[in-house]
Amino acid sequence: MRNLLVLAIIIVLSSCKSKTIIPEGDTYEIEIKKHREDYKQEFLQDERSPLREADFEYMNFYPADIAYKCDCAFVYTPNAVPFEMSTVSGNTKIFTKHGVASCNIGGEQTNVNIYQSKETQAIPGYRDYLFIPFKDMTNGESTYGGGRYIDMRMGDIRDGSVIIDFNKCYNPWCMYSDGYNCPIPPLENHLEVPIEAGEMIWTGKKKKG
Repeated sequence: MRNLLVLAIIIVLSSCKSKTIIPEGDTYEIEIKKHREDYKQEFLQDERSPLREADFEYMNFYPADIAYKCDCAFVYTPNAVPFEMSTVSGNTKIFTKHGVASCNIGGEQTNVNIYQSKETQAIPGYRDYLFIPFKDMTNGESTYGGGRYIDMRMGDIRDGSVIIDFNKCYNPWCMYSDGYNCPIPPLENHLEVPIEAGEMIWTGKKKKG
């Protein structure tokens, strides 16, 4: 019986399944709270930002859930051809697929494609930035219908693995206001699982760009 209990615990901890009790106590919740406070401050520091401090009361987030901090296997796509990713404005932006991460989310084996922007490659200090635009089964209900984003850096990929923390995913600026060229997640990143983590629908009134 004891061996079966140990096996069950191992299976739970190795899966990325929602509604899991956080085993690290308050530590992870504190980390995510700080991340979200820093995220809000970035709106105040960027003159292009669609939000001001008064808008923060309309921001909503899922509770921190360490089950959505997923340890994924990663495979590079070294010969990937640059392609045009559509944006909400009707324009396109050039991206290259950097690789594919594979992990278990809610009991489903899921592939998440990671991209690099041609635009950020030309900016000093941002040349190693990576980008995950994705949609999931919560879109249009508890989260923005246009999908959400996660930012990463190349150094986050080590020895064929990468951690994708969906608790840190955020809304495109197009959720808050018109006038932005927000990339639309490609079909290959439409996940067939609900990602009940990260930023939820903003409940404020959409602004005019």
